[in-house]
Amino acid sequence: MSDSDASEALPIRMLHDRVLVSTEGESGERRSGGGIVIPATVAIGRRLAWALVVAAGANVRSVKVGDRVLFDPEDRAEVEIRGKDYVLLRERDLHAVSAERTSDGRTGLYL
Repeated sequence: MSDSDASEALPIRMLHDRVLVSTEGESGERRSGGGIVIPATVAIGRRLAWALVVAAGANVRSVKVGDRVLFDPEDRAEVEIRGKDYVLLRERDLHAVSAERTSDGRTGLYL
């Protein structure tokens, strides 16, 4: 998704250091090293979540639209735009940006 695609798709312009992310497509379930599927409903301490950046304010410096970011799901504000749920965060609330490591676009990150 390019910057222009996202700005045309959403009727919103982010201000200052705000980042709008989508958690759609992020199932929350994961696999153990032995291949066992661990459902998202299992609570193991404080777990961070991945999301896709869909809009960013003018003062956001470290991420851009289309980046996959790591954030704490307990420190979030939700908003509904055109029937879809998004999460509104400050840039400082993001913990990491995934880096592509393979040619197929997957990150290869396992946190």
